[in-house]
Order: sequence, then C-alpha cells, then structure tokens
Amino acid sequence: MATKPESGTGTTLQAETRTKFGKGAARQIRRDHKIPAVLYGHGEAPRHVALPGHATMLALKQANALLALTLEGGEQVLAIARDVQVEPVRREIEHVDLVLVRSGEQVEVSVPVQVIGEAAPDSVVTVESNTLTVTAEATHLPEAIVVDVTGVRAGTLILASMLTLPEGTALAGDPDATIVHVSGASSVEEREADIAEAEAELGIEHDEPETPADEGSEPAADS
Repeated sequence: MATKPESGTGTTLQAETRTKFGKGAARQIRRDHKIPAVLYGHGEAPRHVALPGHATMLALKQANALLALTLEGGEQVLAIARDVQVEPVRREIEHVDLVLVRSGEQVEVSVPVQVIGEAAPDSVVTVESNTLTVTAEATHLPEAIVVDVTGVRAGTLILASMLTLPEGTALAGDPDATIVHVSGASSVEEREADIAEAEAELGIEHDEPETPADEGSEPAADS
C-alpha cells in the first residue's frame, strides 16, 4: 500500500526486512508481487528490504521520486532510487538500489531533459543529451529540465549553462556541454549525397540500370 503525502514528503511505502538472499529468494519475493531492494547511505550498513510491487512501480515512474519508507519497528526514512534494474522483455522492476537522504540535504541527481516548442522553419532539433546532472535539495528534486526551442534558428547550440533551472537547483555537470542542437534541414540532394557517401564507406554497390536497345534499330547480321 502507498500514500502520497503533502508535496515534498514523498510517496510513503511500507518496507519489509529481508532475511533470505540469492536468486531463488529474489524470485520468490517477485512472485509475491514485491520488489527486492537495498537501502544504503549516510555511512550506515546496507539494509535489504522488500517493497510493494505495484505501488513502487507507480512511484518510480517519476524521475528522482522521493520515497518515504516505513521500516519494521516504525522507523521512517527518506530515500531516492539510485539504480533501477528492469527485466528487458516484461519491463518489470527486478531490483532497486535506494540511497538515504535527509530533508535539507543537497544531493546530486541526473534529471531528464524535456524539449518543448517549435524551432524556426526549415530547422531540425537534435537532443544531444537526454539528461542533465544537477544538485538540489533532497525533498525538492526536479522531475525534468525544460528546454524551450520556440523560434530558435538553425545553427544554434543550447549549452548546459544556458538553461533555466528550477529555483534551488544548480548545475553539477559540464557547463559547456551541448544539450540541444538546432540545425538546418538538409535538402533532398544533400541527404542523397550523405546516403551515397555512407553506402560507399560500407562498400555497398548498386547495379546500373540496363540501357534499352533503340526501338526500330536493325539487329546485327549473323555472320
């Protein structure tokens, strides 16, 4: 069961202590519709827990979701997901690494980049980096960094240092990193030339079309 308290306090989840480990134990936990997880940080020994499957999956759909965990014995802690392992076919969460955080603590996280708006006509918008590394207060982590390309002309590079970050959020990565590149739309001839060049590098050859014989021409005489 999960509840969503007031803003900034995170999604509340009940965490059960795990005492059995290994692949077999993890499979049993998942069969019980729970997710194995490990909780670490602040110099404490790692704690192995099981989280409610559906509620945890819904909570982790939000990037850098803050989780308010209630541990056995009534202890309550805050955590964010540092690594989420997903089964590639069924897309089910198999394991979660959680890091402890405290209210008021500055933490470094990777935040998705969201591009909005329409660039100037005859331009192509390329997202060079899908995430941005920032530091923010643990209970107010941004869900996304919005980049508005409305009216931006071809030939424009939008660098990390040029982005408007939410209040209380600071850039932690390279300020000169290119986040979005707005380039000119290639002409048909340029695209065909690029394709031909790429095919030549790969050694791809195309058969020349046969030239049809001229209609009405006399066939060569038999010798």
